[in-house]
Amino acid sequence: MSTLKLGLPKGSLEKATIELFEKAGWQIKPAARNYFPKIDDPDLDCSICRPQEMSRYVENGMLDAGITGKDWTMENQSDIVLVCDLVYSKVSKRPTRWVIAVAGDSDIKSIEDLEGKKIATELVEVTRRFFAEKKINVEIEFSWGATEAKVVSGLADAIVEVTETESTIRAHGLRIIYELMESNTQFIANKESWKDPWKREKIENIALMLQGSLAADRIVGLKMNVANENLDEVVALLPSLNAPTIANLYNQDWYSVETVVSEDIVRDLIPQLKKIGAEGIIEYALNKII
Repeated sequence: MSTLKLGLPKGSLEKATIELFEKAGWQIKPAARNYFPKIDDPDLDCSICRPQEMSRYVENGMLDAGITGKDWTMENQSDIVLVCDLVYSKVSKRPTRWVIAVAGDSDIKSIEDLEGKKIATELVEVTRRFFAEKKINVEIEFSWGATEAKVVSGLADAIVEVTETESTIRAHGLRIIYELMESNTQFIANKESWKDPWKREKIENIALMLQGSLAADRIVGLKMNVANENLDEVVALLPSLNAPTIANLYNQDWYSVETVVSEDIVRDLIPQLKKIGAEGIIEYALNKII
């Protein structure tokens, strides 16, 4: 029986990834100090590994597919198949950013001012290629962590670091002078695995369900009963992907109306619907929108 070797990211994205798979229909159970979590799908074998290494393992065939960051695929210059983008993170549903930051009181105001300076980063190769393209000579040093502290302690003149909210950068008294790139989570596949019809179909099915789960984020379903005389007014008020679903109630001059809306507007929408005659309003969670 064929199985698909799937890589899941260790670290800050691990919990969010497992939650996304659960919403998509897969139960993953990590075990302490175990890099091979159990999953309720006999077609899948899961491994946990660092996002920084994921694209290399996918490229060399140790994994058929995996989830990692666009930044690390670019860093490793991996020859893989991009199945789809999955824009989610540990904090928010938006891409992360790699930025160049300096001390708040530094004389460095632009990237040109970094000529001859030392930069600390974990994203060494992307940073090296960036400054080479800009024809700015810099010394790039790999950082094993606590990168923000390198500037504070005088070990570097600037850093290239990833951020979502900029809170850690600000907390260290640093100032962003340039946004190097945006990155987001990606679902990637090995090129040979992608040529295998069974593996490709399995990968595409996983991608479909994951994307559907992300599309349903902060979207809810609304269902209500509406009298015929109030129907046009209610429908005019309802947003929807295409148009609301409307069905006659049995032997009644009433209708069942159903739609999907953003969770952000429900608190204002339901009172308005009630006011214009909607009854029996039900709000329900959605796991996927395909």
